[in-house]
Amino acid sequence: MLDLKRQYLPLHSELLAALDHVLETQQFILGQHVADFERAAAAHLGVAHAIGCSSGTDALWLAQAAAGIGAGQTVITTPFSFFSSVSSILRAGATPALADIDPETFNLSPAAVEKLLSSERGKAVKAILPVHLYGQCADWTAFSRLARERDLKLIEDAAQAWGAEWNGVKAGGLGNAAAFSFYPTKNLSAAGDAGMVTTNSDQLAERARMLRQHGMRRRYYHDELGWNTRMDGFQGAVLSVKLKYIAGWNDARRTLAARYRELFAKAGLAETGPYPSKGIILPVEVPGAHHVWHQFVIRAPRRDALHEFLAARKIGSAIYYPVPLHLQAPLKSLGYVEGDFPEAERAAHEVLALPIFPELRADEQQAVVSAIAEFLS
Repeated sequence: MLDLKRQYLPLHSELLAALDHVLETQQFILGQHVADFERAAAAHLGVAHAIGCSSGTDALWLAQAAAGIGAGQTVITTPFSFFSSVSSILRAGATPALADIDPETFNLSPAAVEKLLSSERGKAVKAILPVHLYGQCADWTAFSRLARERDLKLIEDAAQAWGAEWNGVKAGGLGNAAAFSFYPTKNLSAAGDAGMVTTNSDQLAERARMLRQHGMRRRYYHDELGWNTRMDGFQGAVLSVKLKYIAGWNDARRTLAARYRELFAKAGLAETGPYPSKGIILPVEVPGAHHVWHQFVIRAPRRDALHEFLAARKIGSAIYYPVPLHLQAPLKSLGYVEGDFPEAERAAHEVLALPIFPELRADEQQAVVSAIAEFLS
C-alpha cells in the first residue's frame, strides 16, 4: 500500500545531516529548525502564518480554540472522516453536528449543510469544518457563500491535502484557519507525529502560538488554559528537507492517478454514476479543484471480498473508512442512528483505497488493475 523506504533512500544523507544538526544545536522542542520550517511552509502555501504542533489531531483542536470556538457553539462537519474531525470539536468544548456527504467526492455536501443550517439545530452553529478528503478540497465556493450569509467561521481539515487547491488558492489559506497532519503516511510526512495550523489572521496565529505552549505568552506566566502541543526539532528538520520535494511528489501522484484511469478504462472496468454495479467507480476531480491524490479511492461491489482477494495476492489496499463517525461507539451521545446519513453509510461499505505513492511503478499499477479485473470476471 505504501513503501516509505523508496522515498527515504534518495534523501538518506540529507535527512541524516538535518537530524545531526538538531543534535548539535540541542534545539529539541520548537527552536530554529521548527521556525525555519514554519516560514518555508507559510511561503509554500501562500499564507501569512504557519504554526507547527505535535500532531494533526492537535492542529484541529488548536485551530478551533485559536478561532474562539468553544462551549455553547455548534460546529458542522462530516460523518465520513477520521475520528479526530469530530473529537477535536468535542475537545474544544463545542458540539458537533453532522451533515451527509457528496457521493462523488465523498466530501461534506454543501446542500446537506445548508439544509441543516435552516433547521432548528442550525441556529446554534458558529462554524463549519469541512474535510478535504483524500487530497481534494471541499466545495469552497459553496461553503464560503454559506459562511458569508450566516456569519460563520470556516475551519479546514486539510490533514490529507498538502498542496491541494481550490480555484488556484492552496488548502490552508481558504478558511479562517486550517489544520494539517504530517503523519508518516501523508503526502508531506514527518518521521513521527507532527501537525500544523495555518491562517492569514495575525490575531488567530498569535493565539495559536500561545495555546500550544500551555497558554504562555511569557515563560511561566499563563494567560489561559492551553495545551502542550509543540513540534519537536527533529520533525521540523525532517519536514524542511521534504518540503523541497513535495511539489514533485504531488505531481507524480497526479500522473499515477491518470495512469490508473487509463488502465481501468482499457480493461473496461470503469462504470459511470456514483454507485457501482458490476464494475468499479473511479474517483473524480471536480472543476475548480487541484487534487493531490493522497488516496486513490474506488467504489467497488463486494468491497470486503475484493480487499481480501488483493491481500491474498500481496497487493495492498485500505478502507478509509469502514464505520461512519455517527456510528462509532464513543459518539453515540450525539444522538444519531443508522440511516441518518445514507451517503456516508453507503460509502463506508464500498470505498477501497488502492496503492498510490510517488515511487509506485507502472508495472505495479498494472498488477493492481489486472487483479481487480480477475476478481470481477
